[in-house]
Amino acid sequence: MVIMLAVASVAFAQPRAIGGRIGYNTEFSYQHSITDGMYVDLTAGLGNAWSYWAYADVTASFDWVWNIKGIWNWFVGPAAGIGVGYGAYYRDYNYMPLRVNVGGQIGFEWQFGIPLNLTVDWRPMVNVMGFKNTYYAPYSGLFNFGVGLRYRFH
Repeated sequence: MVIMLAVASVAFAQPRAIGGRIGYNTEFSYQHSITDGMYVDLTAGLGNAWSYWAYADVTASFDWVWNIKGIWNWFVGPAAGIGVGYGAYYRDYNYMPLRVNVGGQIGFEWQFGIPLNLTVDWRPMVNVMGFKNTYYAPYSGLFNFGVGLRYRFH
């Protein structure tokens, strides 16, 4: 019980941020600082919800952050994700609703004087499993550019 309380208090004391990201998907984002200059970014989102087939994804990235100057930072790190697809093309013989992605993330962030930051990033992802139908190419996640807005808790 004491160990669980100690772990929870350390996790709560670390800087965190919540917000959203719009790009290839529309995503909810949660960031948790590991150390000064490193954080884990967890996103959950939906894509192509207006199309004949759609998907939901959860992605985790481990990012290193470096200050450029003042309020400007840049970040880079590996990422992995898992998702599920659904829609009209489930009868396609090559269709597999589950997908697993690997890739990375690189971007810039602006930290304002208030506890908000704006990010512009590129998160190229490659399918290593899933969505093997003619309507979803395994490389289409390479064009995953996004803009995010997050509120920082300190």
